[in-house]
Amino acid sequence: MSDVKTSILVVDDDLAIRELLHEHLSRVGYDVMTAAEGDSMRRTLSEARVDLIVLDVMLPGDDGFTLCREIREHSQVPIIMLTASSDETDRVVGLEIGADDYLAKPFSARELQARVKALLRRSGFNRADNPRFVCFDRWRLDTQAHELISDQGETTPLSGADFSLLQLFLTHPNEVLDRDTISGVTRGRESMPLDRVVDVAVSRLRQRLGDQGRSPRLIKTVRGAGYLLAATVTHGSE
Repeated sequence: MSDVKTSILVVDDDLAIRELLHEHLSRVGYDVMTAAEGDSMRRTLSEARVDLIVLDVMLPGDDGFTLCREIREHSQVPIIMLTASSDETDRVVGLEIGADDYLAKPFSARELQARVKALLRRSGFNRADNPRFVCFDRWRLDTQAHELISDQGETTPLSGADFSLLQLFLTHPNEVLDRDTISGVTRGRESMPLDRVVDVAVSRLRQRLGDQGRSPRLIKTVRGAGYLLAATVTHGSE
């Protein structure tokens, strides 16, 4: 059995926060690395295996949004963004560009630890019991590579948030899932009134599936109730 620790990279220009999170996350068993800005983050990513990134929005030089976009060009590593703003806009922008979760400052180290644990679990970390492929409509989901494969053989990588949301729909096909259920499984908490995060997540997944337009065919909106995946789902190992 492997004894390799799960590795976390904390990117924040606040030394006190870096030290606090390094101490707390190391104490509960994670291998923690830190970076104060984008160049240091890039060096760490090029030299070490990183299983999850905690990324501050406000950084000197390239901000967290820019770095998140850059990471998503070549990696689907789970990302939790830290924002000093309570404005929903920051959260929506972060999720639209590929972040998996967000946490507003000030926050407790214990709360971040819970988010890290939940995100690793939702992202399928060390989930060897999953079926390799889940098939629906004209798609196959590769649960190990976190990729969508079309019937033409084209592949689309999924972020942790997209993967978790699609898995939720695929385990409940043709069932109406309300916003709190979607938010609870993909974000670890209930949705808030006027919270657009669930809608943004569904919209982004529809884009991955080519299911946009006024009347989506696969992920349907059930007015006043939630969303529904209209598809037959099968499983396979090849």
